[in-house]
Amino acid sequence: MYGLIGKMTAVPGQRDTLIDILLEGTGEMPGCLSYIIARDPADADALWITEVWDNSDSHRASLALPAVQQAIARGKPLIAGFSHRTETQPVGGHGLAPRG
Repeated sequence: MYGLIGKMTAVPGQRDTLIDILLEGTGEMPGCLSYIIARDPADADALWITEVWDNSDSHRASLALPAVQQAIARGKPLIAGFSHRTETQPVGGHGLAPRG
């Protein structure tokens, strides 16, 4: 499995609008096992995105999907920046299929 955890900061006051856009564009992504968007309780403009994919190729391919491209285009003006991007190797847990 392939994972990503990253912090995204929205333009002040636009975090919830950005969350809505991201959630709309992530419904059907082949190979995506988990895509979680969470508000940062310590920063009114920040959110954390935690992704789990079957492999890195599926993640890369998702960026070309029309719904994802539309979400990127709509969300880009609302993004102030990115930080804390970390690639991970998920091994399982609640909500993920056990390793085979």
